[in-house]
Amino acid sequence: MGIFTMPSLGADMEAGKLVEWTVKPGDTVKRGDIVAVVETQKGAIEIETFDEGTVTELTAELGRELPVGAPLAVILKPGEDMRRDPIEAEAIPPARPVSTPQPVPDPIPRSAPATGTAVMASPAARVRAHELGLDLRDIRGTGPGGVVVLGDVDGLSAAVPRSTPTPTSDGTRLGEMRKAIAAAMTRAKQTIPHFYLSETIDVDPAIRFLEERNASLSPDKRILLGALFVRATTLAAGKVPVMNGHFNEPDGFQPSEVINPGVAVALRGGGLVAPALMDAMSMTLEETMEGMRDLVARARAGRLRSSEMTKGTITVSSLGETGAEEMTGVIFPPQVALVGLGAPHLRPWVVDGEIVPRHVVTLTVSADHRVSDGRQVARFISAFEKLVQSPEEL
Repeated sequence: MGIFTMPSLGADMEAGKLVEWTVKPGDTVKRGDIVAVVETQKGAIEIETFDEGTVTELTAELGRELPVGAPLAVILKPGEDMRRDPIEAEAIPPARPVSTPQPVPDPIPRSAPATGTAVMASPAARVRAHELGLDLRDIRGTGPGGVVVLGDVDGLSAAVPRSTPTPTSDGTRLGEMRKAIAAAMTRAKQTIPHFYLSETIDVDPAIRFLEERNASLSPDKRILLGALFVRATTLAAGKVPVMNGHFNEPDGFQPSEVINPGVAVALRGGGLVAPALMDAMSMTLEETMEGMRDLVARARAGRLRSSEMTKGTITVSSLGETGAEEMTGVIFPPQVALVGLGAPHLRPWVVDGEIVPRHVVTLTVSADHRVSDGRQVARFISAFEKLVQSPEEL
């Protein structure tokens, strides 16, 4: 019998609020299926199961804030007896809140129990409906299977005037996210012996390659320079495996067989998340761009998955097409490296003995000295630079 528990969605997470079940007792699930939505300081996250079987019991109450590891549901594996062993049942601790202060209104309305009368809606739609004072039952869903999505809520709110302003939790939510980010980065700086190597790279070949490729394509099919950087990071990490993996006590460094680059995404209204692009080594440059578009859209709609928040193996943070020349980042534990990229700037550059104007980008790698040293990071930077200057190989 599998006990489905509150997962840890980051090194700084201690608890989460269960806001929605997407399954009910009797449902059959397989690895990767979404079974619940949990709200954390970084937003609403869709939680996946890593077991195959039948959901026999939902043991946690919606709206409760539960610590990491608290039991949420019981999932019987194929062939297991539906009857619960009394001794085993007693061993399952009851779900309890992290604290028991006087009841306060939930920032997200509690979903109806997982029955046929429940309103199916995305986490972002639930938050927006609550902020606007709208009832999800009055909104016709246009998502798959009639699910209410963010656009449905926004469409109705534009047609329905509000007589009185509704208090919003945006400021509180952003403040909590800032606290979570600060806690994680403080812990990282205190426990990870960071060191940094930088290199300024000529990216004119990459920019010309993208301009030629994108010239005849519609905007939704064009590849951005950021996707090329993520692809170069993925391939360079494959050449220098010590840059890709996790460090945990007491086991030390565990290199990852797959490369899941975390992509830093700035959220509308403030805040930052870095969901992982899963198994990026198997993707083409075009597929990498498509995957990044999907991650950004779902991050801003509050529809990220738990695996995307926990299985990143190296993070890429880019300032985009405009901004500062250089950025030095803090490693996101338990990862062991972060690739920071400034915005392209036009600078005088020596090419074949002549000074010419070129677009250059400053690359800074933050690395964990428990795992790597300057020579290995220099190898990674060299591989990254060669790939960026030969973009047709990506």
